[in-house]
Amino acid sequence: MAGPHILSFGGKTPLVDPAAFIAPGARLIGDVEIGPEASIWYNCVLRGDVNRIRIGARSNIQDGSVIHVDSPKPGNQEGLPTLIGEDVLIGHLAMVHGCILHDRAFVGLGSIVMDGCVIESDAMLAAGAMLTPGKRIPSGQLWAGRPAKYVRDLTPQELAGSQAGVAHYVALAKAHSAALSLR
Repeated sequence: MAGPHILSFGGKTPLVDPAAFIAPGARLIGDVEIGPEASIWYNCVLRGDVNRIRIGARSNIQDGSVIHVDSPKPGNQEGLPTLIGEDVLIGHLAMVHGCILHDRAFVGLGSIVMDGCVIESDAMLAAGAMLTPGKRIPSGQLWAGRPAKYVRDLTPQELAGSQAGVAHYVALAKAHSAALSLR
């Protein structure tokens, strides 16, 4: 199995904390930084070619997800980076583009988060949802649908479950890393 591909682009090389896990088949390109105990799973693409991507400590980007950014352009000279805080869960096959996910945000599998969106701390975008450009999910809320809309407030049990998921993925990444080192 091929290892991860870490590629320089535009004079920028991805920076990966030594305690992070980058699965074989993942692609990190350009201005990408990965924090400690974060995990980037099999066949993910993080393409920081025209702006920056930041992934905080213990966050995980699950299999097949794509993280990209928006280019600078007239009217928005900075463009839109993708900034992902700490302890964020991003489910399998998610598309996250030019947005901000605060600490402890949750993006369900198969979801799309579009340009200029913000998912606040302890907020959740349900599986299969599409958060259209510029939308903001306030802390403690669950949004679902295409386009995503407010559904209800999250329960304390659901918030605790998300944090248990973060701990699970930190441990799982260590187990995968150990298994791969035995090959």
